[in-house]
Amino acid sequence: MNITVGVIGAGALGTAISQNISGNVAEIILLLRNKELCDEINNCRYNSQYYPNYKLKDNIKATLETGDLSNCDIIFLAIPSSAFRKTLKDLQDIVKKDVIIVTTAKGIEYPSLKTMGNLIEEYFDENYVALSGPNFASEIMLNLPTVTNIASKSYENSVKVKKVLSTKQFKVKIIEDIYGIELCGILKNINAIANGICEGININENARFAVLTKGFNDTITIIKAIGGKSETVHEYCGFGDLILTSTSRESRNHTLGILYGQRLIINENANGVVFEGKNSIKAIRDICLKNNIHSDIVNFVYDVMIRKVTPTIAFNNLWENME
Repeated sequence: MNITVGVIGAGALGTAISQNISGNVAEIILLLRNKELCDEINNCRYNSQYYPNYKLKDNIKATLETGDLSNCDIIFLAIPSSAFRKTLKDLQDIVKKDVIIVTTAKGIEYPSLKTMGNLIEEYFDENYVALSGPNFASEIMLNLPTVTNIASKSYENSVKVKKVLSTKQFKVKIIEDIYGIELCGILKNINAIANGICEGININENARFAVLTKGFNDTITIIKAIGGKSETVHEYCGFGDLILTSTSRESRNHTLGILYGQRLIINENANGVVFEGKNSIKAIRDICLKNNIHSDIVNFVYDVMIRKVTPTIAFNNLWENME
């Protein structure tokens, strides 16, 4: 396709998306903040910070200037939720009016309780596209078989984004539930933390997978209560992503749960790591309280991470409500 696509964020996912779509589009403008890395990508075709052994395609052009995105037809936001609002402000007066914004972030703004899609609507329009699924960036970069979901209020926009993303190995399924797909991405992180906590305190596998089942059912309850569709939780963005991030040691939020279960708390800011689940737990609990939703899994994670309840005590409280 003779179109230009922008990707904001040259981290693991942004780089992987750029490489994945490079055979489908004319040019990819990869916006990042690190001048040394920008020069390295343009001159050597490598992103040594994330993929030192994989040469990037020639039509991926790195830049430090937001203005270079002005002619992009589609822009992927592969950045943490904490950077969304500022990024959207910067883009607002630069990009084309009909640009399609694609969010890959799985977070929620606190205390506004706005999803990343809600933020996009503030600065652009409601026809953004959300992408979510069991998608480890490293496997996308390796061109391994992967499936994801996308959703939008505009089916036409979903089709355009699907054409850009789809390859022989990377499959894309369109769904209609824009609310559900974003909430699945948020709630799966909370489930991943819950199961990590259980692993961290050496809970037996029977109980751990009972907790995982409870989390899956709670996800359905929450999404239905706030306007999403229960069937979305059975999609790749729901069940698939929940299982992946709740059981894999490559999942950052699962690892974070293990650390909390072992009472080994790290300084996330000092380590440069953003755990979307921790940023989201307060927001999701507020949403549950606001909508009179009871979720034992949300309360369990909130107790451990925010109230600093001893993990074994929090688990015993959770287990009393299991049936």
